[in-house]
Amino acid sequence: MTKERFLEIAANHYDSINALNKLDNFYDYEKEFLATLRKMGQEILTLNLGELPSDKRKKNFTNNLRQNNH
Repeated sequence: MTKERFLEIAANHYDSINALNKLDNFYDYEKEFLATLRKMGQEILTLNLGELPSDKRKKNFTNNLRQNNH
């Protein structure tokens, strides 16, 4: 991911984060803030790591550390 791409994602969420200043209690502020950061984090992770596989139990790599040395 480039710095420009990261800043673009952050800019997309700027309005939602800035709108939090209109909330009058900390509970709602924190709740909406965390939801916004989760969305932003999910976008960044998806961009860096790719889409999630349909079967989360499927192995995507082989483990070469446990080779059979008998």
